[in-house]
Amino acid sequence: MKISNETKVGSLTAISITMLILGFNFLKGKTILKTGNYLHAKYTDTKGIMISNPVYVNGFQVGAVADIENEDETLRSIIISIKLKGNYEIPSNSIAVINSNPLGTSSIEIKLGNEKKIMKSGDTINTAASASMLGGIVDKLTPVADQLKTTIHTLDSVMKNINTIFDPSTKNNLQTVIANVNKTTASLVTSSASLQDLLNKQTGTITQSMNNVNSFTKNLSDNNDKITKTLENVSKASDNLSKADINGSVEKLKISIDNLNKIMAKMNSTDGSMGKLINDPNLYNNLNNTIKSANTLVDDLRLHPKRYVSLSVFGKKDKTSPLMAPLSDSVKLIK
Repeated sequence: MKISNETKVGSLTAISITMLILGFNFLKGKTILKTGNYLHAKYTDTKGIMISNPVYVNGFQVGAVADIENEDETLRSIIISIKLKGNYEIPSNSIAVINSNPLGTSSIEIKLGNEKKIMKSGDTINTAASASMLGGIVDKLTPVADQLKTTIHTLDSVMKNINTIFDPSTKNNLQTVIANVNKTTASLVTSSASLQDLLNKQTGTITQSMNNVNSFTKNLSDNNDKITKTLENVSKASDNLSKADINGSVEKLKISIDNLNKIMAKMNSTDGSMGKLINDPNLYNNLNNTIKSANTLVDDLRLHPKRYVSLSVFGKKDKTSPLMAPLSDSVKLIK
């Protein structure tokens, strides 16, 4: 049987069209036979996801979007089929999130769960909505805008208060304050100069004080041996003092003081001889009378010696009466 050229051309054309369609679908990640591992995900908003968009797990591409179709005519639920490149172990509580990118290609991010149960081909994975980049920026800028409004309102109130406060008298007071601040600044400059003089390395007072301290410490270092010996002597003296019977000496001193108090008490009383000698007025009077009589006797002996000694051959015996009181010069000597 001979095949005509028209039949051959038509057959080749049909085969070429079929191969072109299959190749185009293959390049888009879509296959007619649907071999491999598939997961399905339901979304209310696909956010511009398209067939052949990548699917990532922890930043690694595990597959691509194979098909997108609506579950019913209301378009409230859209099913996305994900074709995996291998037999990956994805926990059953994992979540598929669409990451939209206005400047690039949107993608699906699978966030792995912690269940031990692994999803099989044909299972439906859980989904969750994610904020778009622009939406996230707007959400972050909204609180900032609110705070900015509050700040502007507060600043407006402050400016109104400042305009109210700055009357002519207040302005004059402010100028006075500024003048005082200038004076204070000038004083600070003068003080800084004085402080610089104090801190001068050559002639500064602090430098001289430090030199004196260094000299003092040098003297201490040079006399270290003498200081050590002095401290040793002080230590020995304190040791000797600690070994001395101070308590015994104090007890003996107390006994001596008690005895002295007893002696003084006896001297103050009229019981003993010493007490009578000191305190008895009769003894003083008797002693005074005895001295007075002795003076009278001596004066009488000096004036009338013949009354007491008769050695003269030719003389006469003195018959004058004896003195009854001492002479005035003797009385003056007694006094």
